[in-house]
Amino acid sequence: MKTTARLALALVALCGAATLTPANAQDQTVTIFAAASLKNALDDVDAAFTTETGIKVTAAYEASSALAKQIEQGAPADVFASADLQWMDHCVRKKVDTQVNLLGNKLVLIAAKDAKIDHVTIGPGFDLSKLAGDGRVATGDVREVPVGLYAKAALERLGAWAAVEPKMVMAENVRLALGLVARGEAPLGIVYETDAKTEPAVKVIGVFPDNTDDPIIYPVALTATAEPDAAQYLSFLRSQTAKSIFVKYGFQFPN
Repeated sequence: MKTTARLALALVALCGAATLTPANAQDQTVTIFAAASLKNALDDVDAAFTTETGIKVTAAYEASSALAKQIEQGAPADVFASADLQWMDHCVRKKVDTQVNLLGNKLVLIAAKDAKIDHVTIGPGFDLSKLAGDGRVATGDVREVPVGLYAKAALERLGAWAAVEPKMVMAENVRLALGLVARGEAPLGIVYETDAKTEPAVKVIGVFPDNTDDPIIYPVALTATAEPDAAQYLSFLRSQTAKSIFVKYGFQFPN
C-alpha cells in the first residue's frame, strides 16, 4: 500500500508540474497575410524570428486587396502586411487593431533580360505606348491591386495613361505580372524595384519618379483577433535583424 501511495503521489506531482509548464514554443504559431512583393524578404525574416524565439510563422502571400477581403470575411490571420495604405485602411475599419508604416519601395519599368532596350528616362512626356509598340505592358490590376494602382497613378501624372491603357495586361498580383515579363509573354512590365531584384530573367530599364503625395508605403498591423505571440512578431519586424534583411532585398524605410 505504501508503495502504491508513493507512486500515486509521484504521478500527481508530475501532472501538476505539467499543468504549470508553458506551451512548447514549437506549438506556437503566428499567421501573417502579406503582400506578394514581400515574399522573399519576409521568408528570411520569418526564419530569423523562428530561430530567435522558437515561434513558427505561417505566411500567406497574395495581392493586398485579396488578403484584406479575406480578413474582412474572418480569415484567421494574426498580422496583415499590405503594400499600400488604402487596403490597410479598409481593414482598420473592419478587423485590424494596430498599424505601423514599416517599409517603402520604388516603381520600376522592366523588360526581359535579353531585350534590346537598356534604359529609358521616365518623366513628363514619357510615351510608354510607343515604347511598347505592338506588345503589352504587364502590371497588377489597376482597379485594386496596389502595384496597379501605383502604376496607373504614375502614368496619369506623366500624361501617358490614356494612350497605353489598351495595352495594359492586369495580373492578380505583382509576382504574376513579373512572371509575364520573365517568360516573354509581355515585353514590358511595371513592378516594384524589390520584385525586379528577385527575378534574374528581367532587367530594370527605367525608374519612376517618386511621388511625395502618394509614396509607396507598406503598413503592417495586428488583426483584432491576433494571438498574443503576434505582438512579439510585430516588434521583431522593426528590429535591426529584420531591417538588415529588408535592406538586402532593396526595401526602404519611410521617414
